[in-house]
Amino acid sequence: MELELILITGMSGSGKSVALHALEDAGYYCVDNLPPELLLDFVKLQRTRHSVRVAIAMDARSATSLPQVPGHLRTLAKQGAVIKSLFLDATTDTLVRRYSESRRKHPLSQADGDEGNADQRPALVDAINLERELLADLREHAHVIDTSLIRPSQLQRYVRDIVVVTGGKQLTLVFESFAFKRGIPGDADYVFDVRMLPNPHYEPELRALTGRDEAVIAYFRQQPEVEKMLHHIAGFLDTWLAALANDHRSYVTVAIGCTGGQHRSVYLVEELARLFTDRWTTLSRHREIDATPGRYPTTSFGWLQA
Repeated sequence: MELELILITGMSGSGKSVALHALEDAGYYCVDNLPPELLLDFVKLQRTRHSVRVAIAMDARSATSLPQVPGHLRTLAKQGAVIKSLFLDATTDTLVRRYSESRRKHPLSQADGDEGNADQRPALVDAINLERELLADLREHAHVIDTSLIRPSQLQRYVRDIVVVTGGKQLTLVFESFAFKRGIPGDADYVFDVRMLPNPHYEPELRALTGRDEAVIAYFRQQPEVEKMLHHIAGFLDTWLAALANDHRSYVTVAIGCTGGQHRSVYLVEELARLFTDRWTTLSRHREIDATPGRYPTTSFGWLQA
């Protein structure tokens, strides 16, 4: 049986430990902060132990040897390993807030004292910017998940979906709904704005529902503009997905945004996933409605616990 390797990289404070715990619960043998120099020997050891599902987290603390990682992954792929690379990201403001709340020190910070002190913010931002530079190449070749506006439980679910649903070599198409009023997802490869479409929010009997509910679905199927938008987006993807797959892309994230991320974007994400599921490995997720209960997350508690 082929060895399956999940490589988790990303910004400090973006949720790598949360993702690693999700994979551990899914039955993976997990190692945090493995030095890149040990990657090939570690995989060789796991093969002698007949381990077939391995997850490894690496971060900027191994900065000097991170450039070795892409070459090591190519070597492992030639040896038959199935490799999935995940990169967890978040906005700089989000990362600063998480460090301020946790009062932990960033691993690349050169400042002494409390990271939560306002006087230390410039040093913390400098450390975050340096980390982005060091990790830029790994981000370019991985599936990116923006954790800025999602809960730890959402991240765990997204990671499990990627691991369980996706195949090893076929391009995976991720459709994501979101609310423009809370910002565009940082992990999106393509963004479509559907705020000009008819809005069920102004229909009292539909306001509390979502784009997954039958009454809302029936409403949208009676709207020619909605069907036109659906076919325009689908036509764009039909035109370019094969080229992206031929360019060795493993994941493509298509974000659909409306005002509240509840009706229009959710409906279109579900419809697009249905249209493409027979041709590509397809996932759908909903940044806003997946955050319930509690509606939208207002705290970063949980991201820096481990």
